[in-house]
Formats: sequence, C-alpha cells, structure tokens
Amino acid sequence: MGIFKSIREEINLVFERDPAARSRAQVFFLYPGVRAIIMYRFAHKLHNKGHYFLADWISKRARKKTGIEIHPAATIGQGVFIDHGMGVVIGETAVVGDNCTIYQGVTLGGTGKDKGKRHPTIGNNVTIGCGAKVLGPFSVGDNSKIAANAVVLNEIPANSTCVGVPAHIVKRDNIKVADAKVDLDQIHIPDPVSMELCRMRVELEKLKKERTEE
Repeated sequence: MGIFKSIREEINLVFERDPAARSRAQVFFLYPGVRAIIMYRFAHKLHNKGHYFLADWISKRARKKTGIEIHPAATIGQGVFIDHGMGVVIGETAVVGDNCTIYQGVTLGGTGKDKGKRHPTIGNNVTIGCGAKVLGPFSVGDNSKIAANAVVLNEIPANSTCVGVPAHIVKRDNIKVADAKVDLDQIHIPDPVSMELCRMRVELEKLKKERTEE
C-alpha cells in the first residue's frame, strides 16, 4: 500500500472511530496522534532506505510538535489510533498491529536488560489505556485490553484484559479469572498506589504480630 493511500485510510478510520471528530480536515490538521503517525510513516520509509539521520530528524520533529515519540525503526500497522497522545513513547524494536488504540502516556519500551529485540509486540485490535507501560520483548495477543496505568512485564494471551502493577490478567475469552472490575473504562480499576499501601499495611501487621508473640 502506498504511503499516501495509507495516510488517507488512517484519517478515515480515525474520523469514523472518534465521536468528537467533526470532519476529516479536523482529523488531519488538528489531531496530534494522526500527525505523529503521518510523520512516522515518512521517517520509517527513509529509515528502511538507510537515510537514518533524516529519519531521526523527522522523528524528533514529530516529538517536538506532538509530544509523541515513535522511533522510525518501529513497525506500526494500519488503522492505529493514538488518542490525545501526549507522552506516548514507542521504542525502536516495538511492533504494533492493525486497528490498535493507544491513549496518552503509554510507553512501549524496554527494561534495559535485553539485546536485539528489546520492545514489545502488540497484536491486532489491542487497546492500551492511558499511562500504561508495556516493557520487554514479549507479545500482547490480539483483541486484548490493557487498563490505565497498568505495568505489563510478561506476555499477555489473546482476548485478555489485564490490570495492576505489575499487571495480571482478570478476564480471558470473556471469562472472569480474578475478582476485579475488568471493563476498560479508565476509572473502575484497582489503584496501584492504594494496592501497594494495603500490601505494606498487611506486612506491618504481620511483623507486629510476630514481635508480640516473641
């Protein structure tokens, strides 16, 4: 598919998927996620032809203009919608499948421990909530959902919903596998800070009990 045809189709998809969009012109000129993807397409093409400096220049220009950083070597599928987008980072060896939705503050990054393939592979039709971090060279299966502020450090099977820090699966193939709210509405998910405070409180109570028994 030609680059301009690809851009046109992405604009049409965003216009259809975002109820706030009033026109395709608005999507093209005013949506930072769309602008970042368009600039990435050009940078990626240049990178693949060995024009690394120019590709990096376009990538850094896109980050300055949109607040979204996509490495030109990353692989981004068709119909990817970066909604709002500020603070999104997509690393060099990351792969994002078709028709994914990525909200602001998402990082598809590495842990600093891996060589070569360092970043995640995201399947098709995946939704990644705002502030989520997916770190490492593993896969997130098709049709999965990652809740806001989740930190994903291990592979996620297809058709799964995961929440928490570190993230754990709470729903798979529409079957609940843990006692947690699983709708990805960005609100009704466990608060990772509260969860950690509760864990620390339990540990303190346990230590008090042990010292009393001594």
